[in-house]
Amino acid sequence: MNTYKEVVLKPKKDEFLKRFHPWVFSGAVAYKSKEIEEGEIVKVLSHEKEFLGVGHYQIGSISVRILSFKDVVINVDYYIERLSEAYKMRKHIGLINSENNTYRLVHGEGDNLPGLIIDIYGNTAVLQAHSVGMHSDREKISEALRTVYGSDNLKNIFYKSEGTLPFKADIDPEDSYIFGGADVDDIAVENGLKFKIDWLKGQKTGFFIDQRENRTLLEKYSHRRNVLNMFSYTGGFSVYALRGDAAIVDSVDSSSKAISITDQNVQLNFGDEPRHNSYSEDAFRFLNEIPDGKYDLIVLDPPAFAKHRGAVNNALQGYKKLNHSAFAKIAKGGILFTFSCSQVISKEQFRLAVFSAAAISGRKVQILHQLTQPADHPINIYHPEGEYLKGLVLYVE
Repeated sequence: MNTYKEVVLKPKKDEFLKRFHPWVFSGAVAYKSKEIEEGEIVKVLSHEKEFLGVGHYQIGSISVRILSFKDVVINVDYYIERLSEAYKMRKHIGLINSENNTYRLVHGEGDNLPGLIIDIYGNTAVLQAHSVGMHSDREKISEALRTVYGSDNLKNIFYKSEGTLPFKADIDPEDSYIFGGADVDDIAVENGLKFKIDWLKGQKTGFFIDQRENRTLLEKYSHRRNVLNMFSYTGGFSVYALRGDAAIVDSVDSSSKAISITDQNVQLNFGDEPRHNSYSEDAFRFLNEIPDGKYDLIVLDPPAFAKHRGAVNNALQGYKKLNHSAFAKIAKGGILFTFSCSQVISKEQFRLAVFSAAAISGRKVQILHQLTQPADHPINIYHPEGEYLKGLVLYVE
């Protein structure tokens, strides 16, 4: 039995927790113990004082993120248990093998650890906190990681949370190594391909692991096609397209640093590759200026156009405009891979935006595949909000 401070809910506001949804919204709280600090572990009780769960308290619309629906102590042993289960699942489904040492170990609510992301790149773990509670527990999580993996398999743990923690929180996080850091190999392997990972300054944890299976699909469609990879970041889709025997592959990103790493990744896998060209340019402008029909396979994988609900309408207009440009430019018989990683944009909203773009273009379009995030980014069945990546593969007559 733990002795954590308490958060008590209003009458009839416990149904969502009894259905194992891991969030307690501030509007459901009747009262709480005095002087609870943000990030502190609390016990959540119904109005009738029935135990409901334990989790991290936070300030904002979500008051508690539930870690366990059992009355347990959240300590190193707890994190060892959760990380062991996360590792076991990924090992059992074949994600961890000699051809792939790049995967997500913890995907927040999907792995019953809300507010925590852990990505593995070879012998380096990149730990990212999205809540003050996980920030406060980072040393416990680091110790648990070292226990689960052992010293032979985990050499470095990099903490990268400067840009992900609540900006109103009274903390001053610093991206840094919390374990190792002296002898770092920043080359990771994904499905037999090598990638340089910039976890120090790159987007997210350094690489878009969530597109691994979609890159594999693109490889199958790339044979002898002219491929345009828009918003290419560090060239994941480009490298797969080259291995898929594409005729040409052009990578476009506004970040010159990302384009530099794209070129390094192509070099790592293929040496001097004349089929590949890279451009550090604005994606919308580049797409509008290319000749009609130059490319018969286009990838649109933009950053999140909407990070909160107030931006949804503008984001949908952005997706419509971007996809219309692609429909207008792609060759006859072309294939379009188009994505949204905005969590607040639903699958239905995204498809409607793409449908509108297709209708305006007047092209005949067929859906070949409907894509989502891979198995190491699992969706907690009780937390459907965890489904964020939407994608369509389209055939354009």
